[in-house]
Amino acid sequence: MARERRQIEIFSLSFLDCICCAFGAIILLFVLSKFSEPTVIEKVRTDLRADIIRMEEERHEIRGQTVLLDRELTAKRVVQSQSRQKLARLQGDLTAIEGEFAASRDDAEVQNIIEGRMARALQELTEEMKKLSLAPRKRIDRRVGGIPVDSEYIIFIIDTSGSMQRAAWVTVQNKIRETLDIYPKVKGIQVMNDMGEYMFPHYRGRWIPDTSRFRNRIVDTLRTWFPFSNSSPVEGITEAIRTYYDPDLRISLYVFGDEYSGKNMQGAIEAVDRINRADKQGRRRVRIHAVGFPTVLDDPRGITGVRFATLMRALCERNGGAYVGLNQSHGLGTGRGIRIRF
Repeated sequence: MARERRQIEIFSLSFLDCICCAFGAIILLFVLSKFSEPTVIEKVRTDLRADIIRMEEERHEIRGQTVLLDRELTAKRVVQSQSRQKLARLQGDLTAIEGEFAASRDDAEVQNIIEGRMARALQELTEEMKKLSLAPRKRIDRRVGGIPVDSEYIIFIIDTSGSMQRAAWVTVQNKIRETLDIYPKVKGIQVMNDMGEYMFPHYRGRWIPDTSRFRNRIVDTLRTWFPFSNSSPVEGITEAIRTYYDPDLRISLYVFGDEYSGKNMQGAIEAVDRINRADKQGRRRVRIHAVGFPTVLDDPRGITGVRFATLMRALCERNGGAYVGLNQSHGLGTGRGIRIRF
């Protein structure tokens, strides 16, 4: 009897179970991967935001450092420029001094001749002075238009404020030269502004020699000399007396200005009195003269011009000098005009 072949069912229950399990696993993997994707994206987005914030902070920090470095560079460039200018001035001064000494060495014989002549002139002058001392009625008053010019040393104290520069600077140059002209020969000159700042800093504490070259140089330098000024001559006067007073020297101060910005004129007068003390005979240490420029009298600030005139009249009177007030007829601001009428 033949055995019957067993029928094989392709889609049996076991096969379907396997297929369903595999399909379910695939679906589960798909669901799990889709569920975790937003978390990953959000994490990546958070990390990118943190990186962006960090980069922004670094960018701001770099910008701040750049600004500071730019400022430091600009300041160093300004200092470098000022140093170069100062070096150029010092080199010019050195060249001039070397030229003076070279000329002195080359002209030693001429200098000896001049010194001999000066010695003879001094001897003659001494003999003449003896003769004059025997005739007291022939008293000589060494004055030009009322201002004593018997000093051997003169110091200019110049207001370098904006009002002087705008309206009177050319006239100041002319009046400086005219003042020098009434002193044919002195033993020393000095120039500073009303704050006590020197025109030639390398001559601080020393006297500028009185030569025609230096006289011209003073006027030429004045054209471009504009240090800061507070329009008060007290600082310059006290600096001049404190530095240059010597009981054996006859010194005169010439104050050039247009206004007094201080509030206490009596205090200014007392400050000058304290340093320019009088001796037992009533003579002050130095004479104080002044020249007033009318640059602000037509201005609403004109009261400061009147205050300058009032202050300097009092100081000149107390310190053996004279005050000269200029007006528009002196060519103020144009460079033209008559000579100072002291």
